[in-house]
Amino acid sequence: MAGSWDASYEQGSQSDDSYHFERLHIEPIYDAFICPLTKQVMRDPVTLENGQTFEREAIEKWFRECRESGRRLVCPLTLRELRSTELNPSIALRNTIEEWNARNEAAKLDMARRSLSLSSPESDIIQALKFVEHLCQKNRSNKHVIRNAELIPMIVDVLKSSSRRVRCKALETLRIVVEDDSDNKDIVAEGDTVRTVVKFLSHEQSKEREEAVSLLYELSKSERLCEKIGSVNGAVLILVGMASSNSENLLTVENADRTLENLAQCENNVRQMAECGRLQPLLTLLLEGSPDTKLSMAAFLGELVLNNDVKVFVAKTAGFSLINLMKINNMQSREAALKALNQISSDETSAKVLIEAGILPPLVKDLFTVGNKQLPMRLKEVSATILANVVNSGYEFDSIPVGPGQQTLVSEEIIHNLLHLISNTGPAIECKLLQILVGLTSSTSTVSSVVSAIKSSGATISLVQFIEAPQRDLRLASIKLLQNLSPHMGQELADCLRGTSGQLGSLIRVVSENIGITEEQAAAVGLLADLPERDAGLTRLMLDEGAFQLFISRIIRIRQGETRGSRFMTPYLEGLVKVLARITFALSEPSGAARGLCRDHNLASLFIDLLQANGLDNVQMVSAMALENLSQESKNLTKLPEFPAPGFCASIFPCLSKPSIITGLCKVHRGTCSLKETFCLLEGQAVDKLVALLDHTNDKVVEASLAALSTLLDDGVDIEEGIHVLLDAEGIKPILDLLLEKRTDSLRRRAVWSVERLLRNDEIAYEVSGDPNISTALVDAFQHGDYRTRQIAERLKTCRQNPKLLWYLSKLRMIILMRWLLLEDLYFYTSSHFCLK
Repeated sequence: MAGSWDASYEQGSQSDDSYHFERLHIEPIYDAFICPLTKQVMRDPVTLENGQTFEREAIEKWFRECRESGRRLVCPLTLRELRSTELNPSIALRNTIEEWNARNEAAKLDMARRSLSLSSPESDIIQALKFVEHLCQKNRSNKHVIRNAELIPMIVDVLKSSSRRVRCKALETLRIVVEDDSDNKDIVAEGDTVRTVVKFLSHEQSKEREEAVSLLYELSKSERLCEKIGSVNGAVLILVGMASSNSENLLTVENADRTLENLAQCENNVRQMAECGRLQPLLTLLLEGSPDTKLSMAAFLGELVLNNDVKVFVAKTAGFSLINLMKINNMQSREAALKALNQISSDETSAKVLIEAGILPPLVKDLFTVGNKQLPMRLKEVSATILANVVNSGYEFDSIPVGPGQQTLVSEEIIHNLLHLISNTGPAIECKLLQILVGLTSSTSTVSSVVSAIKSSGATISLVQFIEAPQRDLRLASIKLLQNLSPHMGQELADCLRGTSGQLGSLIRVVSENIGITEEQAAAVGLLADLPERDAGLTRLMLDEGAFQLFISRIIRIRQGETRGSRFMTPYLEGLVKVLARITFALSEPSGAARGLCRDHNLASLFIDLLQANGLDNVQMVSAMALENLSQESKNLTKLPEFPAPGFCASIFPCLSKPSIITGLCKVHRGTCSLKETFCLLEGQAVDKLVALLDHTNDKVVEASLAALSTLLDDGVDIEEGIHVLLDAEGIKPILDLLLEKRTDSLRRRAVWSVERLLRNDEIAYEVSGDPNISTALVDAFQHGDYRTRQIAERLKTCRQNPKLLWYLSKLRMIILMRWLLLEDLYFYTSSHFCLK
């Protein structure tokens, strides 16, 4: 019969694809070579007593089945009973078959050599590759036959085929050829083969990617080839992407992951993986490697740019080891550890992990140690940076010991050391040390300790001087620190700013710089806003510097949308408004400069507009406070009318005279008013806007708005007309409601004062007297009064049977309550006022 590819290695190999090879001369298969049971060429032929020959494994299986089923032992070919099951090896036949196999395989190898060419038909190449696979799988020793026949370079060459089927089959064949054979791997890895295989990882066809990554996995089992695979540009990056992919099939993902595990034998590959986000191999070497390897990995970790999630992972995995590494005497190791810790400490969560791992004591020691063991200044800067990162994580540092005697970061000696170091280093480390203080003063639990230490050290002037630093980062850190300190030592800071000529001007220039809105500007204006608002000297100095005019223009530009927004827009605008409001505390200054500025720039109108800055509670609150101050001044600025002197007859007979009538006068201030000149709330139509804010959810906004409205009921104005103004604006009920709501003591006191004034109107008093809720509020207030107030309440109870006096007593009860809560003198009320006959 005509020769063909061995049917035993590929099902269906007798198809049309093998037609070309059937025409070639291959020795035919002789019938004696075929086992009657398996119908395959025998490998270990044995002969029975009747002379029939079978494959040993097949005839042994036949005998076993006969015994198990209880049948007679018969020859499977003749079906005659056998007296013996002895198997005699057919050595001559086996040798003949082996020689036949060798000749056929040699012939097929020759055919494969001729077929493995890009010019051959696709079917011939596929059949040749299948034969090579079969040969390698049949016997591992055949792999050296493939190698000696120089078929490996030819298989590599067909990877360039335009046929996808050929390329996939070639990759599969190469994988089988190199399995457990280091020599074959070396041949495959020669030249640019590895680079070619890596390119298949980027192919859109998933089958090619699957075969390519399987081949790389086999090649990566050779430590020598790991470096070569990793040296191919993009190989590690692609493999990392495949190993973490959700779209690839599971086998491809597993092979990519296992390949990376093998590649991790090479440190260069580990570095590449770390750059691609696969940090576990690097951390493993950092934890388990030799001292030199640990040093190398720590140094590389310090150069990586990590996202926050990775920083937390690194801190949890290797934070403790890095902290130990920074404690040893070797300066190179300490530098590597410090730089790595600097990378991972910049995230709040990872910083907290490092704190719990014990990073604070060695950091503080590195900063303050002097002498032979001290760190170089460049590394002290890194230590200061790490400590600044850690401190700004929001951790509670007043309970963590960092030095002898249970010292903490906020102990006076530690703060003094920090302040001393700030005064004796360069700008870069000064900036980091100031940032440490910024973090410590940002916490309510530690700020008081830092303030106390700064005051005792006398360092306030030194800290203020940094406002003029030319380095923006240093200046920003200084301003942020002073902003944190200003609520606690505002007068000291104001004194420093008044005592020098440069720092205040520098702050004003920073705030008004036309560069959008930066963090530095928001911090600078926040610092100015927190300084004592009644410090007249500082206000005069700010007037001389032209600060208020600059800030007015900035506020107007923001309100008109001319200044682009940023995340610092809100604190910046709040600060500007608060600084501007301080001018309203200086209206009574003899120079009149503050009053003149308010008139020239129509500040009352600007503050009324800011009342409508919805969502900006602080802006609304401060604007209402400013309007209170301006409105308080209205009664002093209103021009009262001049009435002509009465004639002679009128002076003798007053009944003959008629009172002069002057139109256009302010009802409340009884004179000529305007918003711009006298800051009159009525003229500015501000009453409705202030009344609307009485329903605000923020108590501070409500209190400031009520305080501004109360100026219409103050001494020196027409209270009755003020009440009518509030009635027209529907402001009476919101004020009364404030009595019923359980809010802050200061707001309640303010509401009580206002209600006492409102009750001077008989109609309001009569209506209020029948309100049970108001009565409940009165009872609650009386319960918290002193002995005299309770006594008055008791006497009021005994008199309430007289219905004619009910309304009067209700009104009187409220007046007593209001005056008591306002700490007015109550002694003129005696028992005689309440005795009824």
